[in-house]
Amino acid sequence: MQKFATIYQRAAQRKGGPHALEELLVTGSPPVDLTRIPDDRYLAEMTRRIFCAGFVWKVIESKWPAFEEAFQGFDVAKMAALSDDDLAALARDERIVRNAQKIQTVRANAHFMLDIVGERGSFGNFVAGWPESDIVGLLALLKKRGSRLGGATAQYFLRFMGKDTFILSNDVVAALVNAEVIDNHKATAVKDRKAIQAAFNQWHTESGRSYTVMSRVLAMSIDA
Repeated sequence: MQKFATIYQRAAQRKGGPHALEELLVTGSPPVDLTRIPDDRYLAEMTRRIFCAGFVWKVIESKWPAFEEAFQGFDVAKMAALSDDDLAALARDERIVRNAQKIQTVRANAHFMLDIVGERGSFGNFVAGWPESDIVGLLALLKKRGSRLGGATAQYFLRFMGKDTFILSNDVVAALVNAEVIDNHKATAVKDRKAIQAAFNQWHTESGRSYTVMSRVLAMSIDA
């Protein structure tokens, strides 16, 4: 497996040198205290990522104020209490994207979140307390207990909430194959996910860089 320094050097060469690369890696946002984010914001972001999946993101973003209104600010208890008639009405609501299956995930994920809140006090405590050294375990849990939170959806949900995590985009997966971490471009098998996590953990130890930054460096080190 390649050292992170080798991957970093290749990314720097592609982007005009280390200084240029570092400028691209600056997010401009301070670290987020995940424990202070209200539960309704977690449900809202889950829903936004679910609706963005397989759809034009800018359409969802332009309609998002209407989503917030239609779903009552994503109050978790209220969303968990939605009736079948409520969901049917939302599926006819012209203010939002009327995808009945995705609309149903709001109630399902509200129930999932209430279970987590009962266990951890808040969903923010749950996300913040999960170690970055086992992101694949967190992704597996979101897929198993949540609704439509598999694949890239959960990865983008965590990243947009501010969790330090990698995203397995096409470029990142291609870089992982090139680095001999995995030997295929699917990166969905359990053994592949474990190998990916182990690689990121080792690179984190080597470099001291965050999982988010390492993920972005990998993405910029290759053209998939």
